[in-house]
Amino acid sequence: MKYKHALFLNPYVERSATSIMGLFPPTGLEYVATSAEGLVDKITLLDLRHDKKLAKTENLMAFIKEQIDIIFVGICWDRQFEEIQELLKLMPEGYPLVVGGYKATEQVEELFSTCPQIDIIIRGEGEETIQEFLRGKPLENILGLSYRSNGKIIHNTNRPLPDVNKLKNPNRALRRNSYYLKIQGVNVTSMTFDAILTARGCPFNCKFCTFSLNPLGQKRYYSARTVDSVIKEIEGIEANIILFSDDNFFTDVKRAEALCDAIIEKKIKKRFIAQARIELSKYPRLLEKMVKSGFKLLLVGIESPHDWILKQLDKGFTQETVRKSFAVLKKYPIFYHGYFIYGNIGETEEEMVYIAQFAKEISVDSITYQKLRIEKFSPLKEVALKTPGYHVTHRGELYSDTYSHAKLKKIGKRIKFTYYTPWEVLRIANKFISVGFFAPKELMTLLIASPKLFVAIIKREIEKNRLGDSLKRLFIKNK
Repeated sequence: MKYKHALFLNPYVERSATSIMGLFPPTGLEYVATSAEGLVDKITLLDLRHDKKLAKTENLMAFIKEQIDIIFVGICWDRQFEEIQELLKLMPEGYPLVVGGYKATEQVEELFSTCPQIDIIIRGEGEETIQEFLRGKPLENILGLSYRSNGKIIHNTNRPLPDVNKLKNPNRALRRNSYYLKIQGVNVTSMTFDAILTARGCPFNCKFCTFSLNPLGQKRYYSARTVDSVIKEIEGIEANIILFSDDNFFTDVKRAEALCDAIIEKKIKKRFIAQARIELSKYPRLLEKMVKSGFKLLLVGIESPHDWILKQLDKGFTQETVRKSFAVLKKYPIFYHGYFIYGNIGETEEEMVYIAQFAKEISVDSITYQKLRIEKFSPLKEVALKTPGYHVTHRGELYSDTYSHAKLKKIGKRIKFTYYTPWEVLRIANKFISVGFFAPKELMTLLIASPKLFVAIIKREIEKNRLGDSLKRLFIKNK
């Protein structure tokens, strides 16, 4: 049977008027939707973060009933997982419902149990799987598929990982919207965002991270696309800010240099964002080419200021290495955002809070701090379960008898307010300007939006009865 109209749905919704969640497209879902081209008569790619009308459940259901005959839903993240399950329960009967994505693969059994409307779950990377399904291949013969059959759940054999050079680039013409920054109702439409995947997998084996594994536990070894194919895709992207969504864009230094050279040679004027490790500091020639080719923001995994935790996480470097690396990195006009993990096994509250001070000491430009999660195939799972007083929920949330979920949340706030003082926020804004991340026109739009943003922050602080504390932080420097 050839389906007439397939819906590819990104079910996440935007909750804040000032959020970066909606800046980038759902690249994984776009890859899968593109792979379905020619196998269905019509494809609708719907991102609920940007379609406010269809984000209303009653409108979405009416749209499906009027136009759609098969539904594909991508579930990639923990956020909004419960809400997405509730949405799936409301899907009209009689319409095949196929679910995929990282989180869906992790929670296959739970999704089948809680969402009776789900017919099929595509596990792992779904481009080849969905093609076989749409061509009408019998379900029992499709690798990487889980499905209902006579009241039972059948899990077929895992699918081997595909060759990244054989995958079609996502068809951006399928999008119903552009991706740009929005602040309190002010659209900074001159700042448009897109993402490109130039490689899959990672050669490192950090114990907290399962990105080098797919959610089936299969090791995704580093596999890169050709430089020519990457440049050709970049040339076809209209957005002026592009995220390289590779786990580590600089895994192959020579390839990274070749990409920078090609960008410079072809005079591509874009601003680039990429993920990196601190070892990048060893390659000054590459850093110079990155600056020339338009790299403005790097997302760097630091994880912890403590050597014993870095060893526990198997990061492969020490605090001193981090300090020396940033002494080099900060010489280049690039904005560095550092990732940290707190709530590690055996970590004390003061060790957690030191993250903020350490980040300032090494002059990282901004930080994200997240609680340690123990994923399904994480090597840390056994360590956590064997450590007295530590517990892991079925969702991978780590807590202990000493540090409950609520206490870890409070510690997270301590890190936030210790690092993000008003002075620090001003410094961050100045750094974004100095590295050229904002164009003059964009900066003017942001300045126009700033009063609205300030009023919104004050209103929020009043509503949460913490305006007094916020004012103290504004005028009294945190110690």
